[in-house]
Amino acid sequence: MRRNILPLAVLVLTATQMAVSAQPMNVQSLMGEGYAVVGVMPSPAGPGVFLQKGSALIVCFVAEKPGSAAVDTQYCKPVK
Repeated sequence: MRRNILPLAVLVLTATQMAVSAQPMNVQSLMGEGYAVVGVMPSPAGPGVFLQKGSALIVCFVAEKPGSAAVDTQYCKPVK
């Protein structure tokens, strides 16, 4: 019976980890992970926000959506 449970447990753990890593990055989630805003820039894609944690630097582009009270993250990418 234990031999049947172990592979199932591994599959469940793997699926859970994939679901967590599949969550999109946004400014709020990165700040919750300890990133700090270190700069901003204008861009045709929307204002760019630079976030840094240690040596990791990520840029996120944000935009206002009509009818929304919030400014939403369009996408984020690591800076290399």
